[in-house]
Amino acid sequence: MDVICVQSSPAVFTTFGLMSNEARETILGSIRSHLAASVPFDGFEQHSEHSQSLINLSSNSDLIELFKQSVESVDGHCVIATDVTDALKQIITDLAPRRIAISDQVHLEGIEVAVAPNAHDIFSFDVGISTAQAAIAETGTLVLDSAAERHRLVSLVPPVHIAIISASKIHETLGEVLPLLRSAGEISPTVTFITGPSRTADIELTLAIGVHGPQQLYVIVDQST
Repeated sequence: MDVICVQSSPAVFTTFGLMSNEARETILGSIRSHLAASVPFDGFEQHSEHSQSLINLSSNSDLIELFKQSVESVDGHCVIATDVTDALKQIITDLAPRRIAISDQVHLEGIEVAVAPNAHDIFSFDVGISTAQAAIAETGTLVLDSAAERHRLVSLVPPVHIAIISASKIHETLGEVLPLLRSAGEISPTVTFITGPSRTADIELTLAIGVHGPQQLYVIVDQST
């Protein structure tokens, strides 16, 4: 389908003003004809069907499983654990990082880490560990709220990001999460949504992983809470 876009900026309106009536009507007529010939968008029906399938989730375990599948569908890794420390130790053993940074909300025992290094030093760490304040099962998305997770660079700079999310904080859709972001009637200055490893597509539409963020994402779902 061909689409002609008219940008509503002062410059465009000035250009139209300089056109002859015939030229202007030709352009607008082309827009009308293409819009009329467009295939009706049926995404709403598809989305409704998917939403209905989410509503029919029979238990919290189904919600967790959906979240795990969604995380893995975007090239992330997801571990469901009752002992977060053991799961974290296993991931770290497999990765064998030299330096690990954690946010101010992560509390670990038996693992050598540096708490929230400054913006300059964070680039020398191999792994960053943070918590997440919410998660969206439908898309496998993590939600980090700066009001609770102050050192968010831990989740954005190191090549590997490990996120810990409580099972009770996994919600079905974005619509359920948005109201939770308000605290005392205000939204935090920064809310970060993370869906899989960092992705970048250049002007030639070549997809690259980890150019402007973590190359790998591990999510540990804490079933003990």
